[in-house]
Amino acid sequence: MRAAPVVVMVVAALLCATTAAKAQPLFGPTQDPLAGSRLFGTKGCAQCHAIKGIGGRVGPDLGRIDRPHSFFDLAASMWNHAPRMADRMRQLGIARPTLEGRESGDLIAFLFTVDYFERPGSAEAGGRLFREKRCIVCHQAGGVGGVIGPHLDAIGARATPISLATAMWNHGPQMAEAMRVRGIARPTFKPGELRDLMAYVGATPSSSEPLYAVPGDRDEGRRLFAEKQCVQCHGSTARGAAGPDLTGNRLLASTVDFAAAMWNKAPGMTAAMKSRGIAMVHLEPREMADILAYLYALRYVGPGGDPRRGVLVVAEKGCLGCHALGAERGKPASDLTRSKRLDTPASILGALWNHAFLERPASTPARWAPMTGEQLADLMVYLQSLRIAR
Repeated sequence: MRAAPVVVMVVAALLCATTAAKAQPLFGPTQDPLAGSRLFGTKGCAQCHAIKGIGGRVGPDLGRIDRPHSFFDLAASMWNHAPRMADRMRQLGIARPTLEGRESGDLIAFLFTVDYFERPGSAEAGGRLFREKRCIVCHQAGGVGGVIGPHLDAIGARATPISLATAMWNHGPQMAEAMRVRGIARPTFKPGELRDLMAYVGATPSSSEPLYAVPGDRDEGRRLFAEKQCVQCHGSTARGAAGPDLTGNRLLASTVDFAAAMWNKAPGMTAAMKSRGIAMVHLEPREMADILAYLYALRYVGPGGDPRRGVLVVAEKGCLGCHALGAERGKPASDLTRSKRLDTPASILGALWNHAFLERPASTPARWAPMTGEQLADLMVYLQSLRIAR
């Protein structure tokens, strides 16, 4: 990290990636958010776009826009805005970047994970919430509060979303019973409120223990999701699922969103587990980080495309005006069945992006054909099927 370009260090600070547990690739070795953050600087994206206020002001701040749901949504957004970006770069004299397959995958992974960690909250607002939500009745922070529950001063800098979600999950039943006995209504938290509360609790001196503030291991998370029986209630394959399918779920926009959802929905989850005869499971912070990484990766990939719909996209978007689907049409150079850049969705995106900056011949349509994320997924899987068929 110290040897990386300045933009990477800025992004690292924004993502709160403090000295912590060992980071794992969130989406796999071929789509690396950290490598994507470097590309954001070296490819000149930061000249026009900012990340949470740091960077250019020509285009929108990519850290403050509504997050697309998946890789394909982000890829479609890049395609749809390509002509406008190309025109603006020409006006500003900015060299037009090209992307190799792996580079496009890394860049998309970086943009997707901008909100994985959120900016720090307000300790002052968190102090008010500590009193208003009546946490102060059982817990002590800053030397003030009750002694029924553990002193939160001891948490200090360990009050990361992952650690907090883990503690609230493991001790949720005991906390609920203590609140019931004292007639305290169980509070719920919006993600912003939980962020402020964490800032208030985390204002005490730091600890030497590991901070689970980095992405976990998605493969280990997949194993734990089954082992801890989460799959019994969540997922499109769960029979009579009691909980929502977490693929593409907006509750996983960030680690703070995840922690708030875990606390708010804990009563419903424990009741559903009891009705199904599923024992309450204990989770370590590392395990919680791994499960979240797995769920985040599911959301990143999103639902797969359909090659049958991809055929319609090719026809409706005018692809055949320039390209062939076999040697019998057009020149071999334009034959999509012969392309060497259709190995992965990331490589297809790179090819589409580079193609978007080509000077269009006068004979080609002037209208740019926008696509949704679903249409782009269908197109990509169809183009890959052509390659396999050859």
